Formats: sequence, structure tokens, C-alpha cells
Amino acid sequence: MTYCAALKMNNHLIFMSDTRTNAGVDNISKFRKMFTWSVPGERVITLMTAGNLATTQAVVSLLDERSKAPEERDPTILQAPTLFQVARLIADTLNEVVNERAEEGQDAEAAFRATLIMGGQIEGMEPRLFLIYPEGNFIEASSETPFFQIGETKYGRPIILRAFDPDMTVEQALRLLCVSFDSTLRANLSVGMPLDVHVYEADSLDEGAQFRIDEANPAFSVISKGWGDALKLALEGLPEFTVPSR
Repeated sequence: MTYCAALKMNNHLIFMSDTRTNAGVDNISKFRKMFTWSVPGERVITLMTAGNLATTQAVVSLLDERSKAPEERDPTILQAPTLFQVARLIADTLNEVVNERAEEGQDAEAAFRATLIMGGQIEGMEPRLFLIYPEGNFIEASSETPFFQIGETKYGRPIILRAFDPDMTVEQALRLLCVSFDSTLRANLSVGMPLDVHVYEADSLDEGAQFRIDEANPAFSVISKGWGDALKLALEGLPEFTVPSR
């Protein structure tokens, strides 16, 4: 399983993903699920993946190959004039991979399904964020829907829904994501550290800060413990539920 989240803020795009994959309780591995392509000063594109590992790796490999050999596909994600067209190219590549695998003998395409988040910026345009569905269609983040999540979303989603504000500082947004991921890590063993993070500053057209949070990260540990303590205090401050008399 996977958990990835991306926030569209007023001046930044922030991406976070876990790195755990599993094919049963005795077959757990770590794989990167966040990938970035850039042409400094012209565009930055970040992709996060959830779903069948073979499918997502094939999609990323094809996108990477074609960006290095543009004669195989024109335009590539590094040539497309808008991020909308980049999203279409990625969606088409996902469909291509899924259909190819299904034709190789698998009874159901569902076995090869994947969901993707893509965001970034092209020179002269606003930063944009897209959610690409397994069927190959996609939607764009807006002021009403300013963040996307894929994978095991149900544990961390309520936290972002209640607390996210596009006016947050980067530090506040990262704290929020850490709490969301901490709640997911504690509830689902198929999501695991380390966590990959990418902070893109609007109009910089530079990849910006990219780093990894591992189990020993002191800031994450403090946030995790503090969130647990705060929840206990909040619970204790609520009125007790009274059993109605018979």
C-alpha cells in the first residue's frame, strides 16, 4: 500500500510520499514513489505514484526514456507547452502500460491499476496540480479542492481537511503533513517510512528542497509525540458520555 499527499498553497506546492511496498506480510520492500523532472528556468514536474508497482515503474521509466530521447515521442513531458498536456501525456502512458500488461494474459486490468499525482510549473504559467485516475482521466486542484491524496488516504485525510489553509507557511504545512502521515503510519502497517518530501516554490522554476524523513528524524518524532499527547488532552477535556437511564 501507499500514502502520498500534495498541497497546492498560495506560494508553494508541497509533496510527501511514503516508500513502503508489500506483497503480503512477509514480502515488504522500500521503493521511491516520488519522481521529478526539470529544465532549470523553464519547468519543474513532480510525479507521485500509488498502485501496482510494476505498472508505476513502467510508467516512470517510459516518461524518463522519452524525455531523454524525444524522437520517440513528440512532445515529451519536457516539451509539452502546458501542464494540462503533460497530464494528458502521463495519462496516455498509464493507459498504454495497463493495456499492454492486460494483453499479456492477465484476466483483469484492475490488477495493473495505478493512481498518480502530478504537479509543477511551466515558465509563464501558474503552478498546477493534477490527480490522474487509473482509467486515464484526471482532475485539477482548485481553491475548493486544494490538495490531493492517493493510496491509503482514510486515516490522514480528516486531519488535512480540518486544518489545511493555503496561507500556511511551508513549516506549518510540513507539520500538518507529518501529522497526517503519522496517523496513517500508526493505523496501517502497509504504509512505512522513510518519507520523501519535495517543496517547490512558485515561480522559482527550480527543483527546490527535496529531502527524506527517516525513523530517526528528531523533528518528526517531536511532532508525532506532541500530536499523541494533544489528542489525549483534547479527549480528557471533552464531557464524558452519560449512559441514559432505563
